[in-house]
Amino acid sequence: MSTELQSESTTPEPDNTATPEPDNTATPEPDSTTTPSPSSDSTPFSGTSEIPQQLQQIWDKVSGWLGNLPDYVTDFFQEYRRPIITIALLVAAVVSVKVVLAILGAVSEIPLLSPTFELIGLGYSGWFIYRYLLRASNRRELMEDINSLRDQVMGKHS
Repeated sequence: MSTELQSESTTPEPDNTATPEPDNTATPEPDSTTTPSPSSDSTPFSGTSEIPQQLQQIWDKVSGWLGNLPDYVTDFFQEYRRPIITIALLVAAVVSVKVVLAILGAVSEIPLLSPTFELIGLGYSGWFIYRYLLRASNRRELMEDINSLRDQVMGKHS
């Protein structure tokens, strides 16, 4: 390994003094008044005036499209209003169900809280049956309350 390093460091550098000079007599020197024509071996930045024009054209197209974006969005929403609302409601329903299930799962993990809620639910169900469902007069009162609530929700006034 040390021999490799020594061999790399001892390599002689090329001698540039022996390189022959090119013959300049065959090609005439360009006048300072003439402009050079673009050639295939020119630098990549020789057409710099074209690049800003291309960028300006692209910017004009993008800014025009962004300027019309509100119109595109309103036209799209007007055309597909019902499907968009339906999809949004379905997504909201799925998210709501997942949140409720997560909350119920978290509540059921708390000791003594789940059985307490079950006892409260059983007590309320017993009271509801006793109050509204055992007698015919109470069932009629319940139906009147349900119809009144339905009319309020649907917009009918009785």
